[in-house]
Amino acid sequence: MRELVKKLNGSSQKVRRAQMLLKADVAGPAWTDERIAEAFDSRTRTVEKLRERFVSDGFEQTLHGKQREKPATEKILGGKQEAQVVAMRLGPPPKGYANWTLRLLARKVVALEIADSVSYETVRRTLKKTG
Repeated sequence: MRELVKKLNGSSQKVRRAQMLLKADVAGPAWTDERIAEAFDSRTRTVEKLRERFVSDGFEQTLHGKQREKPATEKILGGKQEAQVVAMRLGPPPKGYANWTLRLLARKVVALEIADSVSYETVRRTLKKTG
């Protein structure tokens, strides 16, 4: 833990958590939660929860945080559907249009039944992801 703080490797949040745990160390300074909170400009409850997490989950998970088991929102388009959107975008636009717009692509995806419904923002993210 001291190495992490010394080198300041990782995000500022990781370093701050490590510093807080070092100050709380019984073998070290053994600061109170109130003193740690004051020193790091945080709430006492934050320090309490950090200590609880350290005891229950261990050092690594306390420092790095808990990873989500699944994403916050499910993907609307799968790999095959994304490939179809990209292929459509690379093809010529419909008659009467000079270029593909995101909204036009989104409407065409629904019209061709590639997906039940899709927003232009989803199309934008798909195209941005593929570069």
